[in-house]
Amino acid sequence: MNFILIAVIVLGGIALVSSVVLYVCSKKFAVHEDPRIAQVAALLPGANCGGCGYPGCSGMASALVKGADAGSLDGLYCPVGGAGVMGQVADLLGMAVANAEPKVAVVRCNGTCELRPRIAEYNGLRTCSAMNSCGAGETGCGYGCLGCGDCVKACAFGAITMNPETGLPEVDEDKCTGCGACAKACPRHVIELRKKGLKGRRVYVRCVNKDKGAVAMKACKAACIGCGKCEKECKFDAITIENNLSYIDPDKCRMCRKCVDACPTHAIVAVNFPAPRAKADADGVGNDNVELKEEEVKA
Repeated sequence: MNFILIAVIVLGGIALVSSVVLYVCSKKFAVHEDPRIAQVAALLPGANCGGCGYPGCSGMASALVKGADAGSLDGLYCPVGGAGVMGQVADLLGMAVANAEPKVAVVRCNGTCELRPRIAEYNGLRTCSAMNSCGAGETGCGYGCLGCGDCVKACAFGAITMNPETGLPEVDEDKCTGCGACAKACPRHVIELRKKGLKGRRVYVRCVNKDKGAVAMKACKAACIGCGKCEKECKFDAITIENNLSYIDPDKCRMCRKCVDACPTHAIVAVNFPAPRAKADADGVGNDNVELKEEEVKA
């Protein structure tokens, strides 16, 4: 009986000492979280998409609070919540937040099944990353969309779908939040985030093929051949040619759309513009190349 009593006393003593040690450690090494972090996190959409550049909304909330303590929220923006959510966060933290222009994902590939015929058959794991690691894919273009839909799976908002007729992904601008998850999921960097633009209007090169003209055209009839006609036509230095590929800088582009007409392969597209007016009639009324109003051009 004495052995049992001694064992109980010893175990009780060990438990008591352990509890005291744990209590002291919890107080000494406690991490105190700013209550504003939880408040900011509650305002954020909770998508945890990573579009802000931080690991989830909690990481973004922590960065916003630290930014407020440092006196600036520059560079911190939630693409999903947009200006509305950021305004609420700014009011909570007593800070001013810069307005960021909304962005939208664009697919920089126009290699449809008709324009980019398949020359091989892939029988492996049906993902873009797996197919890309095996080579050029099923077509002769080693740069274009692989059509397996990794971007569709990556989108948490249902903004991307695969068109079965063209074999290319299509972005629903009304659903796209500009989080960039689809762009990260694409192994060939075919998807790019660009400024949404006034009234959703954008001009961009729908091709990422860096092969020389003849090789690119052999793989896809809609490929950019790096001829430079668009660059010569642009009066605003918005177009550059590098590695046989044309690129339009959205910050410099004035959306005059002259490059669209200049492109011999129709690799440059203008999105959400009104249909061009009819050519001038006998009275000289009308214009086949209508440019944006001055305030729209500057936006």
